[in-house]
Amino acid sequence: MATDMPTSFFGWVVFVLHQYGGALLQGAGVTLLLAIFGTFIGCIIGLLVGIVQTIPITERTNPGIKIVNKIVQFIFAAYVEIFRGTPMIVQAMVVYYGSMAVFQIDMSAMAAGFLVVSVNTGAYMAETVRGGIISIDKGQTEAAMAIGMNHIQTMCKVILPQSLKNIMPQIGNNLIINIKDTSVLNVISVTELYFVSKSAAGVYYRYFEVFFVTCVIYFIMTFIASRILRYIERRMAGSADYQLVSDPFADPTGVFPNNTPKKGGK
Repeated sequence: MATDMPTSFFGWVVFVLHQYGGALLQGAGVTLLLAIFGTFIGCIIGLLVGIVQTIPITERTNPGIKIVNKIVQFIFAAYVEIFRGTPMIVQAMVVYYGSMAVFQIDMSAMAAGFLVVSVNTGAYMAETVRGGIISIDKGQTEAAMAIGMNHIQTMCKVILPQSLKNIMPQIGNNLIINIKDTSVLNVISVTELYFVSKSAAGVYYRYFEVFFVTCVIYFIMTFIASRILRYIERRMAGSADYQLVSDPFADPTGVFPNNTPKKGGK
């Protein structure tokens, strides 16, 4: 059988694709599922934490609300610092094995993986959202409050729609990072791309060839994800041919499309 084995690098690459291509693609599918789902849930967590962290507290605020706010702020701050200050690989071990040892919860490896990616992403997104909210001019918050909006209404209808465009690059960055960082979940036996690659490489001890294929698959996934996200960013940016209205009373929206024909146009 030894004479049937490839002798060149590209021969081994073709052999690996023939023998393990399906398994590698299945592992890539698990990687994408973990990354996309974890990023989505993490963004929701980050939005909620970011909104709560920016709740305005004044001297006229009820003392009970102040106390509750400080407790919640402390909990959220601890959550952000802990999950940003520890490696995801350690978090995976703690969640997977700790769930049974401490809480007697028999959690599957996939469930632990989803949980770890989600809460880890949420910790980073919380700071991103907070920064995006702070970047919006305070006058808009004051104007919203002046017409009777509460904090939640102000966030949902005025601030977040604007800050979302600013933080969209970071959301995309987190997705790309999660596509790569899900590889650490192999320590709890999640059968994502790296786990499958390591298993395939150990059969014939051809680590270079197998992980060369793995590297290409990771690059293809991240490249496509980055291009899709850039397209979404361009769509969110809107048209480039808008200008401010010269007479604000003529159009209460404040902007209108610049339909001035170009030279030579009709």
